[in-house]
Amino acid sequence: MRAFFLLIAALVSLAATPAMAWGAYGHRTVASIAMKNVTPHTRAEIRRILHAAPELLTPDCPVKSLEDASVWPDCVRGEGWRWAYTFPWHYQNISVCKPFDIKAKCAYGICVTGQVERFARLLADRRLPAEQQLEALMFLTHFVGDLHQPLHVGENEDLGGNRVKADYGIAPGLNLHWIWDGPEAERAISSANPPLVRRYSAEKKARLATGSVDDWAKESWQVSRDFLYPAAFGKLPCDGDEAEHVVWSEEAIQKAVPIVDERIERAGLRLAKMLDKALS
Repeated sequence: MRAFFLLIAALVSLAATPAMAWGAYGHRTVASIAMKNVTPHTRAEIRRILHAAPELLTPDCPVKSLEDASVWPDCVRGEGWRWAYTFPWHYQNISVCKPFDIKAKCAYGICVTGQVERFARLLADRRLPAEQQLEALMFLTHFVGDLHQPLHVGENEDLGGNRVKADYGIAPGLNLHWIWDGPEAERAISSANPPLVRRYSAEKKARLATGSVDDWAKESWQVSRDFLYPAAFGKLPCDGDEAEHVVWSEEAIQKAVPIVDERIERAGLRLAKMLDKALS
C-alpha cells in the first residue's frame, strides 16, 4: 500500500507540471527510433551538429545526443523570458467537433505543422551556422513527436484535454492530456513486443513512414475524434456537455496501447526519413 500511495503522489506531482507531448520518455523513444533508422551519413551529420551545443548557452538543458535534443524544446520552457515565443509552436488545436481544417489556428505558421516544415528547411540549409542548424534539429525532432500526440492536434476547446480532470484507472489527480503524455505512453512503450527502438525492415518503413505533414496532423486529429474523446467521455462530446472530470478506465488504457505504439513508431520512422532528406 505504501508503494501504491507513493506512485499516486508521483503522478499527481507530474500532473502539476506543464504538459509536454509524450513526456521525456516518449520523445526520447521517437529520437532513438530515428537514430536506429537513419543512414550512417545522416548519423554522422547529427553528431557533427551536436558539437555546437555549447553555443546554445542553455547549461541547464544539456544536449549530447538526439535523445537530449528531443526534449530540449520542453526543457527551455524553464526560461520563459527567453523562449516563450516558441511555446505556441508545440500544438495546433483543431476541433474534433468540426470538419478537419489544417489551416485552423495556424496564422503565419505559428503552429506545430508550420514549424515542422520550417525547421526541416532550416536544417537542410548548409549556409547556416552550426548552432542554428542544431536549433533546427532539436525543434524538428521534438515537433515531429508533438505532431503525433493526438491531443496536440485534435481537441474540444479544452486545451487538448488539459482542462479535463482525469483519473488514470484508480490513480487520481491528473488531466486527460497528461495521461496521454505520461502514464499511457510509458505503459505502451514499456510493454511493446518487439521493442519500439530497433532497426525496422524496409517493408515496415514503407508502410509507416508515409504521408505529408498535413496527413500526420489529420491522423492525430482522427485518433482524438474517433477514439480518445469517445473513450474518455462515453461519446464525442460536441453538444457543450463535456464533463469536467473523467476516468481513463483500464479498458481504455488497454485499447490505447497499440494506438500509442503506432503513433510513436510512425513519428520515429518519419523523423528518420526527414533527417535523411535534410542531411543527405
